[in-house]
Amino acid sequence: MNNITEIDDLIKLISKLPGLGPKSAKRIVLKLINNREEIVKPLTKALAEVYKNISRCKICGTLKPSYIECNFDNCKIVEKKYDKICVVENLSDQWSIESSSIYNGYFHILGGTISSHGQKKEDLLINSLIERVRKKKIEEVILATSATVEGQTTAYYIKDSLKNFDVKVTKLAQGLPVGGEIENLDDGTLFSAFKNRSKLNSNSD
Repeated sequence: MNNITEIDDLIKLISKLPGLGPKSAKRIVLKLINNREEIVKPLTKALAEVYKNISRCKICGTLKPSYIECNFDNCKIVEKKYDKICVVENLSDQWSIESSSIYNGYFHILGGTISSHGQKKEDLLINSLIERVRKKKIEEVILATSATVEGQTTAYYIKDSLKNFDVKVTKLAQGLPVGGEIENLDDGTLFSAFKNRSKLNSNSD
């Protein structure tokens, strides 16, 4: 924009956000420039605080204040005890399910799926999920991965990883649209998917 490096860099950064392209980014930048005191100043402070004070838990993958140190025996993020864990791909999936008030239990955010964007099994928090099941006397693991090839591959891998544990492994109902992602589902579809979840069988069954 008029060869102003700072503005061009900001437009490029904002255009990387989900659902935004260069045109939308330019409109946002103009809005910011015209509202320095009302938006830019508090936004800058809020972003700095999040960068400094918020991190992802290395055990369950959810967001937490950086000063909180969790371990497998004592989760300080969720104080209430549950016997279920809902496994999702991303934080946005967790937020969608939480806002629907459909589910009460622990969450486990994998951080992606097997084979998505070159991710490997080792990149996901699958080992820590297994350890949580072992430590917390979990009775049911609900696999709320997306209805994509990668999501289903990940679900079956987790099922196989838990085969030696006395735990029920279920998946959301097949009413999910093929290729659908959890964060894009409405509350009614989510409610039906949770209510009608079924036991996940292995590929060979």
